[in-house]
Amino acid sequence: MRSLELLAPAKNLECGMAAVSHGADAVYIGASRFGARAAAGNTVEDIHQLCDYAHQYGARVYVTVNTILYEEELADTKQLLKALNACGVDALLVQDMGILELIAEWDDEKPFQMELHASTQTDNRTAEKVRWLQGIGFKRAVLARELSAREIAEIHHEVPDMDLEVFVHGALCVSYSGVCYVSQHCFNRSANRGACAQFCRMKFDLLDDNQQEIEHQRHLLSLRDMCQIDHLEELADSGACSFKIEGRLKDVEYVKNVVSAYSQRIEEVIKKAPDRYCRASHGKVEYDFQPNLRKTFNRGFTTYFLNGRQPDIACFDTPKAMGEYVGKVKEVRGNSFNVAGTATFENGDGLCFINEEHELEGFRINKAVGNRLFPLKMPARLKPGMGLYRNNDVAFSHLLSGVTARRKLQVEMTFQTTDDGFTLHVSNKEMGVKAEATIIFDHQEARQPQEENIRKQLEKLGNTIFACKEIKIEDKAGKLFIPSSLLTELRRKAIQALEQQLVQKQERPATELAVKKTEGVETVMPKAYKAYPYLYNISNHLSKRFFETQGLKNIQPAFELSPTRNPLVMQCRHCIRFALGYCVKRGGKHPTWKEPLYLRLGDGRRFRLEFNCKECQMNIYAET
Repeated sequence: MRSLELLAPAKNLECGMAAVSHGADAVYIGASRFGARAAAGNTVEDIHQLCDYAHQYGARVYVTVNTILYEEELADTKQLLKALNACGVDALLVQDMGILELIAEWDDEKPFQMELHASTQTDNRTAEKVRWLQGIGFKRAVLARELSAREIAEIHHEVPDMDLEVFVHGALCVSYSGVCYVSQHCFNRSANRGACAQFCRMKFDLLDDNQQEIEHQRHLLSLRDMCQIDHLEELADSGACSFKIEGRLKDVEYVKNVVSAYSQRIEEVIKKAPDRYCRASHGKVEYDFQPNLRKTFNRGFTTYFLNGRQPDIACFDTPKAMGEYVGKVKEVRGNSFNVAGTATFENGDGLCFINEEHELEGFRINKAVGNRLFPLKMPARLKPGMGLYRNNDVAFSHLLSGVTARRKLQVEMTFQTTDDGFTLHVSNKEMGVKAEATIIFDHQEARQPQEENIRKQLEKLGNTIFACKEIKIEDKAGKLFIPSSLLTELRRKAIQALEQQLVQKQERPATELAVKKTEGVETVMPKAYKAYPYLYNISNHLSKRFFETQGLKNIQPAFELSPTRNPLVMQCRHCIRFALGYCVKRGGKHPTWKEPLYLRLGDGRRFRLEFNCKECQMNIYAET
């Protein structure tokens, strides 16, 4: 039986705890430094608190240390790893292979107990690469977002003992992760250092080799957001064990909504095949709302390459969130307009539309009278027939601002007498923990039956993570008098002891890691690595030493340390030629332009496009 894990993002402690309480089996969070989202750092103390909270449910906490490291940062990285190891972190998400050298030289008195997960920043596209990662000590590989279900299944077949983590929801990078250098090239902000400048969300002109303009000021690299909620069973059957939600910069409302939706869908997958799948953590979640993925941040949804190349994976009009479709403009009159459709509106809702110039415009509703809406300022370019989208739902946001879920572990209780008092045994079978509490009190025959009051007092678990499944009362105990206050104290002590057992229960075996020498590391990497050795992202002496042990001969510094002329800055499965309908290989029109094609920013900088049809890949080169 394979456990299925829902892995949720955590911008901070609040988001992490909300993710767990709404059904996440694991959470990934950034530490104070060295994470691929520089704006989402957290203290070790907060991470420790999150670990304690998550571990009560058997849920896990992963910390992102998934940037390349500079020489002067290695000592601080080592100290950070020691602190994370001490506070109970379950796994590290790693990009820089120098970290393996740090761990191999581990000198802390506490053994290294964190799993190693190969971040998607390590560019995990093939079975050969994943097998190599397993051989050097990684327990899990986070696969490239671009892979299809068939490709995931092939990797699982070739490397069956490796945990495979796949993205299922959220923003998409247009380049394969870890090999995008365009932010560094253009703005001196490295995506491999957690400072992506969102180049792919910018506007471009598309030019041919004669400088003829094919497209003018379009968002030609801006992808829609991934949504695989209807394909979790397919992904599980392909061999994925962890379903990852993107969004370490998202707020707590986003986390609550998206985690709830995916957690409930995973339960449906397991219900259909209980002999094959189970959840990776424990506890039953009760929800106070109905999740709706279209009501929180999204750029429109795509299944990306799940079942091969599909049209409409990008949105050339806007990179911004449009939200849910709510109807068409029926009539514009003065300072208001009517909407055709069944949606209901609230004062303060945020709406948007695509105008005739293919630009996104947004506005806020000042007053809603049925389907007649009065904006704070009437958009001049709003016309009848235009589609409307709601990107800020006031009612839904208000709903999510309160308590929206409770996650409970089922406990069984046994109430018994002792020679000089009473004892309460409590246990949770899911987590395999038990505890007890005893209180001294003279045995006195009760004047009336006590069993009803005993049950009433013991099952009061409202402010805890537990729900009472069963209470067994020894015959003698049910006939003796005991004040309600003592029953309350007995219950409180027993539950506190059980909570402590849960925190201590999470077992983390020591991870023994010695960097293994191999030969032919170049054979497991894409071909571009040979032509552009900076793709190995070697930015410190430990990373250099690591790749030397792997047989790499042509070692060059990372792009961030040694930029080159006319560099390869992006490798994309997204293809502009296909998106425009000119992929002859797939039945498209024959291009009328002269290649190569170029992307041009508003400031005039150009980027050459290379269409590698053999590998069905678009490469982007900067011109310098």
